Amino acid sequence: MTRARRSDPAGRSDPAGQSAPSRRPGPTGRSAPDGQALADPRSDHEFLRELGYTPVLKRRMGPFANFAISFSVISVLSGCLTLYGFGLATGGPAVMMWGWIVVGIMVMFVGAGLAEVTSAYPTSGALYFMADRLGGKRWGWYTGWLNLLGLLGAIAGIDYGCALFMGAFAGLQWGFEPTPGSLMVIYACILALHATLNLFGVRLVSILNTVSVWWHLAGVALIVGVLWLVPAHHRSPSFVFTTFVNGTGWNSTLYVALIGLLLAQYTFSGYDASAHLSEETTGAQVNAARGIVRAIRWSWVAGFFLLAGLTFAIQDYTGVQNTPTGVPPAQIFLDALGLSGAKALLLVVIVAQLFCGNAEVAATSRMVFAFSRDGALPGSGWWRHVSPRTGTPTRAVLLSVAVAAVLALPSLYSPAAYAAVTSINIIGITPAYAIPVYLRLRHRRTFRPGPWNLGRWGVPVGRVAVLWVAFVTVLFCLPQTHPISLTTFNYAPVALFLVLTLATVWWAVAGRRTYHLPEPGPNPDRDFPGQHTPRQATE
Repeated sequence: MTRARRSDPAGRSDPAGQSAPSRRPGPTGRSAPDGQALADPRSDHEFLRELGYTPVLKRRMGPFANFAISFSVISVLSGCLTLYGFGLATGGPAVMMWGWIVVGIMVMFVGAGLAEVTSAYPTSGALYFMADRLGGKRWGWYTGWLNLLGLLGAIAGIDYGCALFMGAFAGLQWGFEPTPGSLMVIYACILALHATLNLFGVRLVSILNTVSVWWHLAGVALIVGVLWLVPAHHRSPSFVFTTFVNGTGWNSTLYVALIGLLLAQYTFSGYDASAHLSEETTGAQVNAARGIVRAIRWSWVAGFFLLAGLTFAIQDYTGVQNTPTGVPPAQIFLDALGLSGAKALLLVVIVAQLFCGNAEVAATSRMVFAFSRDGALPGSGWWRHVSPRTGTPTRAVLLSVAVAAVLALPSLYSPAAYAAVTSINIIGITPAYAIPVYLRLRHRRTFRPGPWNLGRWGVPVGRVAVLWVAFVTVLFCLPQTHPISLTTFNYAPVALFLVLTLATVWWAVAGRRTYHLPEPGPNPDRDFPGQHTPRQATE
């Protein structure tokens, strides 16, 4: 890939010829610029103009709201419970518990490395903008398409998973028997709900995400507490932390244990939402970076207790795997608490998943908006529209949910389609996390960090992050069950190949001409390729 050398606010002296403000170490070892009002929207807007963009989105999110959107997207009550059945057969309790610990540690490295680059480049484009600034147009182009694939796959995975739980609840409440067709109808209704909520503007999204944080934490505490206090029988610590189960058909214990990491790695995705919402966050250079790291940390703690609470409460392992509800956690609730208790906890989980999907639509729509603003998508002039009333990229919201609906259509015909969608999420978004970190390492002598940075630890943390992402990207392209058939085939590498092929073709057809980031500079009134005035962006 070619690299275009640019000067920019994250790696140059002051436009007036003066040196940049001095930086002093803060109490956490990170640094903050002298005299900078990080929570002042005017400072955020000025820095965004230096990056080349005219602000058109409304900054209505504070530090907690920015953390809340990533915490809501990670959503342990969505990721852990949706793939819990996968974990039961792919390594069992031992891999789920120890895998959660190991993957959580490694994701902290990835998140910290990404947060450092986010602090230098807080824009809605996030990953692809960072990659373009650090490595050139083609790096930005392919990073953007990978990120977009992962985000769209995440909406489909989260909301279709929510539809599965709603189907299980309806079965317990009314004797409803879910079919692929009925689940698709539920899924479409969920997507419509999330599109509607996001069209009202970022203030409502921010409020919902704040509620979501407390709902998730209280929900985990409730589920773990009830499952600990009510059942008369619990599994032993030895069972929870040492029992290995292989229901994949593969003979290699190591191979199955590695494949079993998918549960944790799938859950620990989506924390780039803090970066995508940075243009709507006050003090974005610090608060977007902190939002990423804090969301991973608290999700790691909450997820561990949730997985432990569920696994200790298993009454009949085989019965949970083969549950008629189609949702193994629902069977755990039934066996441990009875019908009424199971329905109550399912409602807690369903609401959490709805919060999660809503936050993911918000993050994805900002990515669509930013990518269109820079001319990368077909019909970019249409999709970058921002409502002058709500300050929301309304058409980007609608496009996001429409593509997510299409991605789930194969579920009408194949039971393996949902696993393929979750793999698409992982295979798209995970490599995109590492590319900006890799380019920051590659150009570490010229990279100028923002006010939130890792100091001397930036390089070793970045190296661990890149190696981990390379490892899991290869890992999740491998077949997960044996024998391999059309229903068990892992479609993640096919999806990766298709998106890279389509990105390459579109680059040759139009992208090389239409895709441009604005040149950085202090003058917000200059017309750069890819920069749009408020009138252009809202009409």
